[in-house]
Amino acid sequence: MTSQLSSTVATSIVVVKTGILLFGGLITYFSLKAYRRTGAPALRALAIGFGTITLGAILGGIVDQLLGIPFGVGILIDAILTLVGFVIITYSMYAE
Repeated sequence: MTSQLSSTVATSIVVVKTGILLFGGLITYFSLKAYRRTGAPALRALAIGFGTITLGAILGGIVDQLLGIPFGVGILIDAILTLVGFVIITYSMYAE
């Protein structure tokens, strides 16, 4: 039963991380597209922030699923890059 639960959890993590990659990538793409159209530094920072959050989620999953590094390390990588991304997004709200 434990191995079945672990397999189910691992599969769920892969599915969720794929969704994060898809939608995080879309948000990053549209923010970058808007920046290129307007030249607004705030939109560039927004794109970088969402890209950083998306990167953190993907790296956290890769570390755990593909490299065999402990699960906690993957969560820490994800959390650090999420924090950095939110700091950048917060900055984007004040950039001119």
